[in-house]
Amino acid sequence: MNKDQVKGVGEQIKGKINEAVGKATNNPGKELKGDLQQGAGKVRKAYGDAKEDVKDNAKRNAP
Repeated sequence: MNKDQVKGVGEQIKGKINEAVGKATNNPGKELKGDLQQGAGKVRKAYGDAKEDVKDNAKRNAP
């Protein structure tokens, strides 16, 4: 696991918390912030996943 995967998951968790707080307090701005954080976290994790795949493929194909 690389730092982008870890930070992406962390951002998704923060986003879920903000979304839940926004719903509980009837604060659409906080809820939207949580949704955006979750999206950003998913993108960052996907980037980290792709980096890991490239690294793994390079190891497999190395002489």
